[in-house]
Amino acid sequence: MKKIIILGNRKKKKIRDTIAELEPLFRKKAHVSIIDTSDEHETESLSADLAFVFGGDGAILAACRKLDGRQIPLMGVHLGKFGFLAELTPKEVSQTLEKIFAGEYTISQRMLLTCEIIRSNQTIKKTSGLNDAVISRSSLSRLVSIKLYINGREVTTYSSDGLIISTPSGSTAHSLSAGGPVVTPDMDAFIITPICPHTLSNRPLVISGDSKIEMEQVSESKGVGLTIDGQIYTDIMANDKIRIEKAKEKLHLIDTQTRTFYDVLREKLNWRGHPTYNVN
Repeated sequence: MKKIIILGNRKKKKIRDTIAELEPLFRKKAHVSIIDTSDEHETESLSADLAFVFGGDGAILAACRKLDGRQIPLMGVHLGKFGFLAELTPKEVSQTLEKIFAGEYTISQRMLLTCEIIRSNQTIKKTSGLNDAVISRSSLSRLVSIKLYINGREVTTYSSDGLIISTPSGSTAHSLSAGGPVVTPDMDAFIITPICPHTLSNRPLVISGDSKIEMEQVSESKGVGLTIDGQIYTDIMANDKIRIEKAKEKLHLIDTQTRTFYDVLREKLNWRGHPTYNVN
């Protein structure tokens, strides 16, 4: 029998109840371990053929860090509006399990990033992310100045509310709301998107995923921080350096073609072939 990990924040009643309801179905077909992502439960000793993550895109981002680079294929089960990563509703789990055990699925690989914060020539934090790394200011601070280097060469200094470095998976997250492009998740690239730049000629930039990126906060602004995937926050001081590059590992997502990336774009972004007019 296959080994399956079920992950979810069991402090949330809806997630806890949904997992409890579906647990017997999983146990009929596989050996099952249930991990509560809300605590510090160690997962180093766990191995599995695949994992189901309950709770939506945010839960997948958290689960990705929880598994710490182990390339266990994930399947997201959303409990509200579906996102760009969580493909299933709870009602679709049974049919999907049948497809998986029949081999009717593929593995979609997603690029991950690693981020290192350096202060006074010492690494103070190193973490990984799936969507993005964002330097941004608090609502009360001034514009921040961020010097950008790519492969050791200076590119420009942004005067803005912040700067987003996103993977293709993250192109539909914070970067998109800041005016960045939509990039298909199978690409190997970084998207660099300034947040409300002071100079309108500062436009989003797409570069190779093999690039080495370094950002330096050169202003004296206070209330500036670095956020990874909207979940991990670190205060940033003047002259701190943030180094970002592609991770060696990739996230593996189970793809049963229940919804394609373009299906999600049409629904989430409300794409239409023709404008819709209200007729009184």
